[in-house]
Amino acid sequence: MFDEDDKKKDDKKKPPGGFNVPTFTWVAWIVIIGSIAALMFVRQHMTTPTGMTLGEAVFLQKFDSNLIAQATLVYNPSMTGSPNSVVGQFYQTDKDGAIVKSTNGLPATTDFVVPALDLTPTMKDKLLTSNKISESFPNAMLSEIGYQLLFFVGIGVLFWFLFMRPLKMAGKGALNFGRSKARLLAKDRNKTTFKDVAGVEEAIEEVSELVDFLKDPKKFQKLGGRIPKGVLMVGAPGTGKTLLAKAIAGEADASFFSISGSDFVEMFVGVGASRVRDMFEQARKNVPCLIFIDEIDAVGRSRGVGLGGGNDEREQTLNALLVEMDGFDTQEGIIIIAATNRADVLDPALLRPGRFDRRITVNLPDVRGREAILKVHARNVKLDPAVDLSVTARGTPGYSGAELANLLNEAALLAARTGKKSVGQPELEEARDKVRWGRERRSMAMTDENKKLTAWHEAGHALVNVMLDHTHPLHKVTIIPRGPSLGSTMSLPKEDILNYRKKELLDTITMTMAGRIAEEIVSGDISTGAGGDIHQATNMARAMVCQYGMSEKIGMVQYVEDDEFFLGRDMMRRKTYSEATAQEIDAEVHGIINSCYQRAREIIFANRDKLEMIANALLEYETLDGAQVEEIVKLGTFTPPPPTPKVDPPSGAQAATALPEVPPKAVPPKLPGLGNPAPAAA
Repeated sequence: MFDEDDKKKDDKKKPPGGFNVPTFTWVAWIVIIGSIAALMFVRQHMTTPTGMTLGEAVFLQKFDSNLIAQATLVYNPSMTGSPNSVVGQFYQTDKDGAIVKSTNGLPATTDFVVPALDLTPTMKDKLLTSNKISESFPNAMLSEIGYQLLFFVGIGVLFWFLFMRPLKMAGKGALNFGRSKARLLAKDRNKTTFKDVAGVEEAIEEVSELVDFLKDPKKFQKLGGRIPKGVLMVGAPGTGKTLLAKAIAGEADASFFSISGSDFVEMFVGVGASRVRDMFEQARKNVPCLIFIDEIDAVGRSRGVGLGGGNDEREQTLNALLVEMDGFDTQEGIIIIAATNRADVLDPALLRPGRFDRRITVNLPDVRGREAILKVHARNVKLDPAVDLSVTARGTPGYSGAELANLLNEAALLAARTGKKSVGQPELEEARDKVRWGRERRSMAMTDENKKLTAWHEAGHALVNVMLDHTHPLHKVTIIPRGPSLGSTMSLPKEDILNYRKKELLDTITMTMAGRIAEEIVSGDISTGAGGDIHQATNMARAMVCQYGMSEKIGMVQYVEDDEFFLGRDMMRRKTYSEATAQEIDAEVHGIINSCYQRAREIIFANRDKLEMIANALLEYETLDGAQVEEIVKLGTFTPPPPTPKVDPPSGAQAATALPEVPPKAVPPKLPGLGNPAPAAA
């Protein structure tokens, strides 16, 4: 059964009386306990007479004095003969024996009870001959039986609430394991529309057809076309797949159910398939409708890849999903929208036309898309009027929509922490670097020797970056520790990177090797600081040889398996090339790195004086921008940056850095097989 995402979710749990389940239970308990207490109180007051207690002699004395207003002789139902008690009223008297008048002028009376009597027949006849005394023969058998039945009924109700009802609810909960957990999104709660989605215009255009079909199906049917049964949205994490689905729900005037792929999997066997069937059963009652399955790879993985060889619960769930999407008992009007970032592991039967007819790729946004995304997320952020989001968009290549949203949030937190009234451009740039590389560690304790090695290492990267023709323009070099690195050399591409050319890759590897060479010059030794550089350069060189056909000896043949290892499918896969070919690949990779290393070594030794100027400037100012480094390399001069106001140094360990904060910019995005080409870190 579907649980709604808003007020209707609670209404479905309400019984006809209007209470929801927890409230109804408490009210029932209060009614039961209150009823038992009330019955006990009534019985106590019905069986126990109230009034002043008199002895038999006092009662007879008042009777003889004609002070009895009225009385009743009460007999015990189980006994015969003499009455066992007397209840009634007698007149009040003053100290002189006169009857006291009440405020209304009538004689004042007082209730009395004679709990025990032992009357003689003569006295009994004398009392009864008086018109003020009567007899009462109550039949308490029925009332006693009623009280006994009420007692046992109360015990039974108490037993049911304590034992039977929990067992019944437990059984009902066990049966509900097979019910779907899909949530119905109400239109009045979901305010997301296509206006809130930016940077994926092509994807919006394609999914807009779904909304148009639901509103006017004849527009498509009159030409013989039919709407796709399923739409699969594929893209990197954070690109806005789930947000796009919410926008479809906000635009479409139709029922919209959302569920995660992991909601189908449960500890009990067969629950997943049962939930799939129940989900489609409820969807057929609300056609036309949309069903959104997020992270469908959790349930739609390829069949036959398990290690145990037995019956896999996920396979049963997938089989049920395949049948419901395009089996014998299907009907139009139900549109499936699924999202995943692992389309490579999905079962081929799930991806064929008739189930998922359309596949929409949600890519990382380009520069215009990033600017539009920043504007969408900046609606709730107080920006300084001087902020130019286009500058931030150009400095964030490869950022996803989620990273851009996080960037604005970090900038707002940074501005609030520093006491500013609005978010400015410096906060945006610092937040960008924090999102990508981590926060600056200005209080990190570093010795002078470590600072010197880091400065020469980064100076080597910066020098070679400026000297080469096919590298991205240098943006900044710093020896301020940030994240896991002790220093960074950052370059900013002129435009979005769509692919890499061979010369660009070779120059990037050459620039990466320069840090180790400069470090060896100043210290006469090498350190582990170039470990990240070596890893990055090796990945690039191997991708050139094995993936991109950039080796003349190896040729245009791909010798690499998929990046993602799918256990069960790939574990027994053998290499598609021989050991001799593997040796040739290793030799080619080694040759590319060695040639780039020698090239970087020649550049550095030919410009030793400029390298030393860059390193000394870094030791003094800690951060240099690209223009300052280019001035040193091309003109041999250096213009110091303007002085910054001094503040109190950090307490505790000796700070590794000083005060200037020149915000760095981002680097080219990661391409398949190339690793992450920046920043070069010490």
